[in-house]
Amino acid sequence: MKQLVVVAIGGNSIIKDNASQSVEHQRAAVKEVAESVLAMLASDYDIVLTHGNGPQVGLDLRRAEIAHEKEGLPLTPLASCVADTQGGIGYLIQQALNNGFGASRDKRAVTVITQVEVDKNDPGFAHPTKPIGAFFSEAQCAALKIAHPDWHFVEDSGRGYRRVVASPEPKRIVEADAIGALIKQGFVVIGAGGGGIPVIRDEQGDYRSVDAVIDKDLSTALLAREVSADILVITTGVEKVCVHFGKPEQRALDEVTVREMEKYSAEGHFPPGSMLPKITASLAFLRHGGRRVIITTPEKLPEALRGETGTHIVND
Repeated sequence: MKQLVVVAIGGNSIIKDNASQSVEHQRAAVKEVAESVLAMLASDYDIVLTHGNGPQVGLDLRRAEIAHEKEGLPLTPLASCVADTQGGIGYLIQQALNNGFGASRDKRAVTVITQVEVDKNDPGFAHPTKPIGAFFSEAQCAALKIAHPDWHFVEDSGRGYRRVVASPEPKRIVEADAIGALIKQGFVVIGAGGGGIPVIRDEQGDYRSVDAVIDKDLSTALLAREVSADILVITTGVEKVCVHFGKPEQRALDEVTVREMEKYSAEGHFPPGSMLPKITASLAFLRHGGRRVIITTPEKLPEALRGETGTHIVND
């Protein structure tokens, strides 16, 4: 049987800098990612893709804020921005992959708009810390607080005020069964974009979206567990994870065990805002039955799957 690989693509792999925000720039970046994925498929894996959306959601929120300021149009809820970017980025990825497949009908790509259930009592909701959207003046902040009394803001290093939302822990991928069925039908599935649309259950048992941002690597690891993936691949800006990063004794990690990675994490080698969530997600996947985690750059995906590069984390 083919091994199932879940691959997390970072949002910064699609918008690489402020000069590359147009859809055409994103399309070109996605084409590069698709070429790596096509090379992986040639090695006979089944593949599920997830992606980040931080830069794209930021743009969507800013457009809505400008339209609100200039034309009085209603602000777009954060959950809707996540859904919109899931569709928009998924469309670019699936089109690039389907174009790469050409006349072959053995493989097709499809995007699943994905909700992720979180606990309404998650402590993150009481202490929101994740900044989103634009900077506001003190006067703008005061006006928004009146219009949206449940919103929270923080002052950001003298640059103005930014809205902050919770980052709750993902508990369940709502569309996991649908994604699993599509995998069995031979589709390359793009799902759980941007960490998924956060939803909670209300008193009637219905799903209701909440303004929050779920860490995409944690959601990807959860999805990998729920579809029984063999390998989790997390792409980032470095070819290999390093300990003592930026110091004279810096050392790249090749193959390491869960126990070794837990030790490095406890020693503080991985910054909370960058590498630590990826390591946390990796270890959770392996503790729940995963066989291997690979961390590398998007460009090195095929080589990493062949064992030629990347950091490989395995069970003890």
